[in-house]
Amino acid sequence: MALETSAEHPIRVGRVSELIGQWIDRLGAVWVEGQVTQVSRRPGASMVFMTLRDTSADVSITVTCYREIFDGVADSVEQGARVIVHAKPEWYRARGQLSLRAVEIRLVGIGELLARLERLRRTLAAEGLFAAERKRPLPFLPGVVGLVCGRASAAERDVLENARKRWPAVRFEVRNVAVQGVHAVPQVIAAVRELDALEAVEVIIVARGGGSVEDLLPFSDEQLVRAVADCRTPVVSAIGHEPDSPLLDLVADLRASTPTDAAKKVVPDVSEELHRVAQLRERGRRCLAALLDREAHGLAALRSRPVLADPHRMLRDRAEETDRLVDRARRVLDHLLDRELHGLEHTRARVLALSPAATLERGYAVLQRADGAVVRDPGVLAGDERLRARVSGGEFAVLVADGGGGAGTGGHAAAGAGDAGAGDAGSGDGGARPEAEGSGGD
Repeated sequence: MALETSAEHPIRVGRVSELIGQWIDRLGAVWVEGQVTQVSRRPGASMVFMTLRDTSADVSITVTCYREIFDGVADSVEQGARVIVHAKPEWYRARGQLSLRAVEIRLVGIGELLARLERLRRTLAAEGLFAAERKRPLPFLPGVVGLVCGRASAAERDVLENARKRWPAVRFEVRNVAVQGVHAVPQVIAAVRELDALEAVEVIIVARGGGSVEDLLPFSDEQLVRAVADCRTPVVSAIGHEPDSPLLDLVADLRASTPTDAAKKVVPDVSEELHRVAQLRERGRRCLAALLDREAHGLAALRSRPVLADPHRMLRDRAEETDRLVDRARRVLDHLLDRELHGLEHTRARVLALSPAATLERGYAVLQRADGAVVRDPGVLAGDERLRARVSGGEFAVLVADGGGGAGTGGHAAAGAGDAGAGDAGSGDGGARPEAEGSGGD
C-alpha cells in the first residue's frame, strides 16, 4: 500500500528505511551471477564479505556469508573470478544499504563461460560486427601507432622493441591500462576511444600476454567489442597466444597471434623494404634494357629494308617501269597506226578499183544528155541531139546522127555505160560525130 504523506505530514528517513526493509524481507532467495572484485576475511570473524560486480552494467553489491560456506570455494574464489551465489536480499536499516546473504557459492565453469561467449558471438555476428566487408586495411607505414597494453608488461616491450627494430622512425602513443580484473573493460574502452580521437594515430594495437580463459574474459566483453566496432581507426587485436581467440579478435580489423606478430604486421621492415626497392629497381632496369634492345632491333630491321636502305631505288624502279610502259605504248601505237594505214590503203585501192574514174582510165566514156542523165539505151536518143562525153582526160560534145533506133539500123552516137561506163565512143558504123577537139567541135 502506498503511504499517504504530504508536506504537512512527512515521514522520517528511518521509517522509509524500515518500510524498505519490510518489503525486501518478503523477497525470497535468488541466484545472482557476478564478478568478485573484493574479498574480506578478517581473522577470527565468522562472516566473510565479498563484492560482486556486474561488468556489463557497472553495478556492485555486497555479499556476506558464513566462513564455512566460503571455505568450500576459498581456493578458487579470488579477485576477478566469476561466481554464482544463492542468496537472500537483506536491508541494513541503519545505513540504508542493500546486501545479499549467501547460502551457497558456485564457480562459473569454463564450459558455461565458453557457452555464454558462443551465444554472444552469434548475437554480434548476426548484427554484422564481424563481417569481412567492415574490415579496414592498415596503412603501409603509419606515422603514429596507438598501443593499449598493461603497464610495464611483456606485451608492451615486445611491440615497442620489435616495431623499432623494423622501422626506427616509428612513433607510439601508449596507454597503460588494467588488462584483467574488474577495471580492465572500462579502462581499455576509454584508452581505445582516446586514441581513436587523435588525428595523428593511424592504427591502434590492443595487446596482452597469454593467460587463462578467465584472464582474457575482459577482451570478450560486449561493451569493448562494440566500442572497437565503432572506431574509425583500424584496430589490431594481439591478445594472448595463437590458440587464444577472444571476441576482440573477430571484431578487430586485423588479428595478430601475439604482440610480436602485431608489431611485424603493423610496421614494415626497413631492410626488407630496401631489399624490395633494390629488386624493383633491378627489375625495372632489366625491363627498360629489354625494351630498348627490342626497339633497337626493330629500328635496325626497319632501316635494313630496301625502302629505307636505298630510298631512291623505288624511284628508279618506278622510272624504269614508266619507261617500259611508255616504250610499250609507243610500240603498240605504232603497230595500231601501221595496221590502220594498211587498212586505209586497202580500202583506197578498193575504192579506186570500184570508182567510175578508174573505168574511164581504161578507155571508157560516159555520155550524158543535156539534163545530166546518163545514156544507157541508144533508143532514147533523138537525131541531132547533143550529148556530153566524159573520158579520162576531160569531156567533149558529140552529136547524134541518124536519130534513134536500135543498134542494128545503122549504129548510134556512143554507147553510154551506166555505173560502169560500158560502150566504145567510136565503135559502130554510124556513130556520133564529135564536135569537140578532133572534129571541129562547137
